[in-house]
Amino acid sequence: MNTPLIRIDRVSIALSGQQILREVSLQAQEGEYISIIGPNGAGKTTLIKCMAGILHDWSGSIWIAERPISAFGSRELARLQSYVPQAEGRSNPLTVEEFVATGRYPHLSAFTTMSADDHAAIDEALKTAGLHPFRKRKMNSLSGGERQMAFIAAALAQQAKILLLDEPSTFLDYRHQANVTRLLHSACRKKGLTVIAVHHDINTAITCSDRIYALKTGSIAFEGGPEEAADPDMLQSVYETDFTATTASSRNLPFIISGGAL
Repeated sequence: MNTPLIRIDRVSIALSGQQILREVSLQAQEGEYISIIGPNGAGKTTLIKCMAGILHDWSGSIWIAERPISAFGSRELARLQSYVPQAEGRSNPLTVEEFVATGRYPHLSAFTTMSADDHAAIDEALKTAGLHPFRKRKMNSLSGGERQMAFIAAALAQQAKILLLDEPSTFLDYRHQANVTRLLHSACRKKGLTVIAVHHDINTAITCSDRIYALKTGSIAFEGGPEEAADPDMLQSVYETDFTATTASSRNLPFIISGGAL
């Protein structure tokens, strides 16, 4: 197997005196789609924030492109990976185009203006996210789903190799969930990005992923392919509720129904 683009070895962290992660290990190859699932409070958001360089007081090691994350300055790290936080009603007075342009900051200095390459990256990101018709709209005039697409478009404009996302489609309606899922899958398969995403919806993770990690109480409870992740017994052990598997997928993958929905 090739050297992983990102590798996490035995990462642990405590916040406010509470142990959140316990010796978590994870790796992703270039062009791979990795999903992180698990119940609320399992440590998924904390893990993504450690990988993104937002949290620092962890033990263990995180390597990106064969270098420890501590060896990167913030701008250099941002040229390698971009981060999209949870959608929580965020808005600001910038236009969509201006907001997506903020994704170019790792490539600029305080004394340079945007080049033709920068404008081309912004334009491509807007088109990829289906936001070109909205480029002059104010961010605070968009729906929640449209704003989330703008955040992802800004991450794409960053042109990093790794895209980290924390529950990118949570709180969105079904149409916007489908749009976000389609965009991320395309970014991985067509653009060769490495996508590591926390997914609240198990079926989204099964449909999109090459491999899936499940967290429970801060530890890795499962790692494997989407077919293995669809095992109701494994899911029951992670989520402590019953699951049923049926087949309702274009890839002939199992479709998971929680016991509470029956």
